[in-house]
Amino acid sequence: VQLQASGGGLVQAGGSLRLSCAASGRIFAINEMGWYRQAAGKQRELVAGFTLSGSTIYADSVKGRSTISRDNAKNTVYLQVNSLKPEDTGIYYCRSVVVSTTLEPRTYWGQGTQVTVSS
Repeated sequence: VQLQASGGGLVQAGGSLRLSCAASGRIFAINEMGWYRQAAGKQRELVAGFTLSGSTIYADSVKGRSTISRDNAKNTVYLQVNSLKPEDTGIYYCRSVVVSTTLEPRTYWGQGTQVTVSS
C-alpha cells in the first residue's frame, strides 16, 4: 500500500490550499485516513481526518476554515484549508489505516508535502 500526497507549496497568508492523498495497492478497506502536520521543532499533530466510524475530526487550529472530504472510489482524501496563517506552515503527512487483502489493518504514512505560508 502506498500513499501519494500532493498539493503543497508556498502560499500567502489569507490564501487557500488543497491537499490530496491517494492510497493505492492491495486495499480491502480503509479504516481511517487523514492529514497530520509537523512544524519545525514540533511534534507531528493531527490536522483533520476521517475516523473508523466515518465521522470527521479537526484540530482546533483549523476548525471553521478547513474541510476534509473523500472520494471512496478513488481511495483519496482531500484537505481544503482557507484563510491560511503562517502557523499553518509545516510538512503535511497523509496517514491511513488500511485493511489489505490479508485482512490485517496497518498504518501507513505518505511521504509528506511542504506547505509554507508567508506573511
